[in-house]
Amino acid sequence: MHSLVIRKLTRSAAGCGLLVCAAAGWTQVLPFTVDAALQRAGIPVSAVGIYVQDVSAGAALLEVNAAAGFSPASVMKLVTTDAALELLGPTYAWKTRAYAAGPQYGDVLQGDLIIQGSGDPKLVLENFWLFLRRIRAQGIRTINGNLVLDRSAFEDKPYDAAAFDGEPAKPYNVGPDALLLNYKTIGVRFLPDAAGAAVQVSVDLPLAGFRVAAPALSGGDCGNWQDKLGAEFTDDGIVFNGAFPLACGDKTWYMNPYRISPVQFFGKMFRQMWQELGGTFNGAVIDGRLPNDASLITEWSSQALPEIIRDINKYSNNVMARQVLLSLAPEIPMLPASTQRGADAVRFWLAGKGINAPELVIENGSGLSRYERISPRTLGRMLVAAFHAPTMPEFIGSLPLAGLDGTMRKRLQNDTITGQAHVKTGSLDQVRSIAGYVLAASGRRYVVVCLINDPNAALGRAAQDALLQWIYQDW
Repeated sequence: MHSLVIRKLTRSAAGCGLLVCAAAGWTQVLPFTVDAALQRAGIPVSAVGIYVQDVSAGAALLEVNAAAGFSPASVMKLVTTDAALELLGPTYAWKTRAYAAGPQYGDVLQGDLIIQGSGDPKLVLENFWLFLRRIRAQGIRTINGNLVLDRSAFEDKPYDAAAFDGEPAKPYNVGPDALLLNYKTIGVRFLPDAAGAAVQVSVDLPLAGFRVAAPALSGGDCGNWQDKLGAEFTDDGIVFNGAFPLACGDKTWYMNPYRISPVQFFGKMFRQMWQELGGTFNGAVIDGRLPNDASLITEWSSQALPEIIRDINKYSNNVMARQVLLSLAPEIPMLPASTQRGADAVRFWLAGKGINAPELVIENGSGLSRYERISPRTLGRMLVAAFHAPTMPEFIGSLPLAGLDGTMRKRLQNDTITGQAHVKTGSLDQVRSIAGYVLAASGRRYVVVCLINDPNAALGRAAQDALLQWIYQDW
C-alpha cells in the first residue's frame, strides 16, 4: 500500500468544494467530485497518486501519494519525448543511408548494396519508396551482389514479442530495430464475396514471397471476428485456418508478422518494391556492417523530432517510443545503443534539472511494461520544467487535446474544458494514468498528474476527468 502524502490547499474547503478527512494517520484533501468518483469505482485513495502545480508557482497545489512509485503506462512516453527534445534538439532527424561496395558499370552495381539505419522511428512505406527512388536515380538498376543491412546502431538482442502479454501479433509488441520498416506491421484486408462463397484477402504492403491462405466464408454474427480466423503465422506468411463471417463486411486487421525476422521483413519489402521500380536483384539479404571502402549513394532524412514525438504522444505509439529511448544513448564508437544507456541518459538529464528520482524505473521508455515506475512528483516536476524550457511549444503541441484529438478525442467532449487541456493518457491492465497541462478558466496553467494502480483502475477514468474539470473550473 502506498503511504499517503497530501499537501493542504490554501483555499478553504468550502470555497473549493474539497473533502477533508483522516486516513492512515494523515490528513487527506481531495475535491469532492474526485473522491466520490473513486468511491463509486471502488478504488482506495492509497492506490492513487496525484500531483497538481501551477507552472508559475514553487509549491504543489495538491499532492496525493506523490513520492510513491507507480506503474505509469503510456504517460512514461512524456519522459522519453521531453528528454529527446532537450538532449537531441528540436531539429534532430534520423538518417538512413545507402552505400555501394563495388564499382558501377552503366546501370549495374557490381557488388553489394548496403543500407545503414540509425533508428528512424517512421520509415514507413511511402518514405521507403522515395528512398529507393533516390537509389534508382543514381542510375542503378541491377544489383549483382547482396543487400547488406547494417543494423548495428542498436543493440541486437533476442526479442520475444509474446513476453509482455502473450499477444505477439499485436503491433504494439513489435521490438525496436535500427532499420525498423513500416513499424514491422502489415494490414490484412478481408473482403467477403457472397456470390463466390469466398473471402478475398490482400496485404497492404508489397512483400515478395509473402503467402496468405484465405479463411473460409461463414454465416453468423461478426462478433469477435479476429478470434474466428484461426490465424497461424509462418516463416513466410499467414494461414487462416478458421472462417470469416459474411456479416462483417470489409475489415482490416493490423498485425505484427512476428515469425518473420526484421531482416526477412525488410528483404521481402525491398525485393518487391525494387522490382516495381524496374530494378533487378537476385542476391541474398543479410545482416552485416558497412565496409570501410563503401561509397555513399544517397540518404534519407526522417521527419524532424517534433513531428515524431507528436505521433508518439497523440497516438501512443509504443515502438516509436522505444526507438527514441535507444537514440538517447550517448554515441560511443563501435558500441551499439542500448536501452540501459538510454535510460541512464534520462536519469542524468533529470538530475541536471535538480529532479531526484530514486523510484524511477525505465525498461523501454514506452510504458508498455510491468516494471516501469515513476512517482507523480517526479513526473509533475518534469512537466513544470518542460513548460519553462525553450522546447515548450514543441512538447506541449505533441500532447492530445481534451475532447478534440489523439487519445483524448472521446474524453471531455462538449464540456467547458474541451480544448483547454493537453493531456497524455495511459492504460494497462490495472493501470490508468493521465499527465499534462490544464489552462484553467482563470487563465492560469497547471500541471496535472494522476496515476491509478488498482484492480479497478479501468473504472477510474471518471475520477481523472473530474480532477481535470476541477482544476479548470476552480483554479
